[in-house]
Amino acid sequence: MADMELFGTQQQQQLPPASAGNGALDGAEEDPAAAFLAQQENEIAGIENDEGYSILESGEVPAALQVPEGLDSGAVDGVVNGDVYQESNGPTDSYAAISQVDRLQSEPESIRKWREEQKERLEQLDANSRKQEAEWKEKAIKELEEWYARQDEKLQKTKASNRAAEEAFVNDAEDIFPGTEWERVAQLCDFNPKSSKQAKDVSRMRSVLISLKQAPLVR
Repeated sequence: MADMELFGTQQQQQLPPASAGNGALDGAEEDPAAAFLAQQENEIAGIENDEGYSILESGEVPAALQVPEGLDSGAVDGVVNGDVYQESNGPTDSYAAISQVDRLQSEPESIRKWREEQKERLEQLDANSRKQEAEWKEKAIKELEEWYARQDEKLQKTKASNRAAEEAFVNDAEDIFPGTEWERVAQLCDFNPKSSKQAKDVSRMRSVLISLKQAPLVR
């Protein structure tokens, strides 16, 4: 009985392993899908071990994302997807330039062409308005000079007429002859019925003065 057990043990030791005889065959018949899945799992594991995700596990911020000592912590709003956003009352110059470039790149060709045409049109309108304004100023200055000239001429004529009327009045006042009293009174009256704006009827008084002028009373 002991000899049979010893014989069985020797046979087991002499038999080669099943995997050793089929190693080349197993390597040649490896499943491509399994290899692809294993590769994807390795890549995912590498991404999870990245420095960005390790912040959540370890709680330590990498040196690249730490705030410098000289910078106020209140100046940094927060970190979102690895981008640092800084607080400001308005867009900075760099941000405005970037947004303008993005807008120009995102605009269609038709809109950009229309914008350029509008800009040229507005510049042309501004130039025309400035030219027209200069012409109007020149015309206004010329008309104002002509108006001053007419006013001065009219004033000189009025002065001459008043001076002549004053001289005639003085001469009439000095040359007083008997029997010319009513004639001088009639000269001071307006006998034109259309120019009279009085509400009272003065036709009787007008006729009396005219008759006295034509036939003065004889004493």
